[in-house]
Amino acid sequence: MERLPRVLFLCIGNSCRSQMAEGWSRALHADRFSAASAGIETHGLNHSAVRAMAEAGVDISRHASKTVADLGPEPFDLVVTVCGHAQETCPVLPGAPRTLHRGFDDPPRLAAGLDDEEAAMAPYRRVRDEIRAFVASLPDLLDRLEEGGRP
Repeated sequence: MERLPRVLFLCIGNSCRSQMAEGWSRALHADRFSAASAGIETHGLNHSAVRAMAEAGVDISRHASKTVADLGPEPFDLVVTVCGHAQETCPVLPGAPRTLHRGFDDPPRLAAGLDDEEAAMAPYRRVRDEIRAFVASLPDLLDRLEEGGRP
């Protein structure tokens, strides 16, 4: 059996955006690549992110916030940073994987101070859908990388 390419979604706290990306990857492309997510540090799983993903039919409620060190030694083929801080502080990983930055707005920051629950969920839903669109394009990107192209 051929080894699937491994993709890591990296964020600052592995609580929201990287978790959504991992969830979408598993839901859309489990047969094309293996996905994981991690943070520079751990912030715990964001419950509004879990809710937004559940509304779209993807269960990430059993995910846990983790750091790169928690993932073990197997190398990744591609690391996607999903926030600016992770891009700036991305650690050197085994196997020297290719890296790609695709930043997404931070839903908790956008929802901060909003008293209405539905209004506070709007940024989570928007970012969830943006991440889905990006993840949907990943097989083509991985094919280009296998052919020696750039991310």
